[in-house]
Amino acid sequence: MATHKPSDIGTLDTEASAPYYRQIYDRFCDAIIGGVMKPGDRVPSARALAEELGLARGTIDAAYSLLVAEGYIQSRGQAGTIVTPGLKPRAPVGTPEKSPAPSRVLANTFRPDSIRPFQMGLPALDAFPRKVWARLGARCAREMQPSDMVHPAVHGLPELRSQIAAYLQVSRGIACSPTQVFVTSGYRHTLSLIAQALLKSGDKVWVEDPGYPPTSDLLGHRRVTAVPVPVDHEGLIVSEGLRLAPRARAAVVTPAHQSPLCVSLSLARRWALLEWATRNEAWIIEDDYDGEYRYVSRPLPALKSLDREGRVLYAGTFSKVLFPSIRLAYLVVPEAQVERFEEVSRVFAGGSPWLTQAVVSAFIKEGHFARHIQRTRKLYGERRDATAAGLESVLGKYLSVDSQPGGMHLILRLLGRRSDRRLVERMLDAGLYAEALTDWTARRDGASALLVNFTNVESQAKAETLGKRMLNIMA
Repeated sequence: MATHKPSDIGTLDTEASAPYYRQIYDRFCDAIIGGVMKPGDRVPSARALAEELGLARGTIDAAYSLLVAEGYIQSRGQAGTIVTPGLKPRAPVGTPEKSPAPSRVLANTFRPDSIRPFQMGLPALDAFPRKVWARLGARCAREMQPSDMVHPAVHGLPELRSQIAAYLQVSRGIACSPTQVFVTSGYRHTLSLIAQALLKSGDKVWVEDPGYPPTSDLLGHRRVTAVPVPVDHEGLIVSEGLRLAPRARAAVVTPAHQSPLCVSLSLARRWALLEWATRNEAWIIEDDYDGEYRYVSRPLPALKSLDREGRVLYAGTFSKVLFPSIRLAYLVVPEAQVERFEEVSRVFAGGSPWLTQAVVSAFIKEGHFARHIQRTRKLYGERRDATAAGLESVLGKYLSVDSQPGGMHLILRLLGRRSDRRLVERMLDAGLYAEALTDWTARRDGASALLVNFTNVESQAKAETLGKRMLNIMA
């Protein structure tokens, strides 16, 4: 049995966004999975490692607790802590494995639960008004009544549904009643609810190509065929959808900022899409995941605001505006479909926690929500420009940055014959984050590009520092 010294963990990255406990956790995982630390090997004591790294004992304890919880190490009391006996190390490169090694990055959730530089799907966590949130949370908890402690309403808290309806009327031009608003636990829940209510096995649904990967995955699990429809500078090419599947039952689109290309669906194509849906009695599912964040003009009205025939279902989320772990989103359904969605919700929805909904409702009602969007829209515009400038100054020889009117990420077009997937893997190994554009395309053989989030890059200097880390990978 080998005994590992505190110095074996190496130095920590002071520039990384990941907290120290997470970096320590990652180092041990890599060493154990890679076979450097073997089952039965003794792990440095928390006290010794804290002294070696100059960190608080609590930081080491947090990392060790996570490693114990996930089964990587075992505490033997006074006998010390060891790598869990019986763990199978990762097979050498080139050796087939019966099952893939555990992944802490992309797993089955598509997005990781860590905070890495350029990580997609995260708003500016440093800009969130946590003190205001804490005050509202404490007040809602104090005012909680026994009636608030029973099972939550499956359609959503009535007050929150009312606040969402009022917000959409003003900000997105959507006229709807609170009864048309259904609170969900996220986009996947929203899409599942729609599929359960309106789609059946064997139906065809248009999806954008390139487009958000989980959409096709979820439809496939419902035995619904996703039909990839190409996108150009005006958004979804409706004529191609008509050619590929004219009798499709629905279309899933991102009109404000196409995901991931960030182009906006032109007015002519919006009308063409609505005309197709009306003529074929099909449904349009509008995923407005970050429509608030447009930097060249005011946010565009939602496609739903043009709907006069009740064919558009509007899906919004609090994950991008507030934070992902809140697990709250919403769906606005046509008035004629309210009863159907109420019926389906009673069977398949469990309801979101009352306290979370109450805090969000108060956050909107007291004006904090609107102010937060205004502040972050300005902040994101600045961070987008700073990130693009910083990366181009360091990596201009290797990539170009697309000019986009809005959104929360940049598209870095790779020059030459570089593989975006291979580069993404190397960035993840180096503690950075990116997603490959070819992973978002149905053919998976399009132009190579990286998708990187800029919302948590505080300055051009920070972007240049991160660019230099990328340069070491690309050179």
